[in-house]
Amino acid sequence: MAAADSPSTALRRRDLCSRGIRLAGKMRADVVDLLDTYVEQQGLDASASVAAVEGVPLAAVERWDEQTGTQRLLENLAAYRAFRALLAQMLEEQREQLGEADAGLGRALAAVLLQVSAFAYHLEELLRLESRGIPGEE
Repeated sequence: MAAADSPSTALRRRDLCSRGIRLAGKMRADVVDLLDTYVEQQGLDASASVAAVEGVPLAAVERWDEQTGTQRLLENLAAYRAFRALLAQMLEEQREQLGEADAGLGRALAAVLLQVSAFAYHLEELLRLESRGIPGEE
């Protein structure tokens, strides 16, 4: 039996997927809350879509049936790395520009940034299990 097909690898993959799904659900709720707070504080249009943010790759779910699991993981990893960079930039700008009254927004940004980093790590671990290696950050 190949190492990638061993029972311990299958258990590790299932564990990573289960934890990743829970984290993604928590992260989604926190991102929605964060976006609502940010939009309100900045006086922005509430109908704006995060999908339209420059630099964040679009989700390619319409092609998922044509892709391998590894291709999906790689696309998701690229998207979450871009999202992580965007959040880090937002957090830095928030710390420079806003005062103590906005400390809650800073804590929320930091919490979501941590969740996104953890999710990217989960994707990297899944890629390691697929024995494909992890692409460098570009």
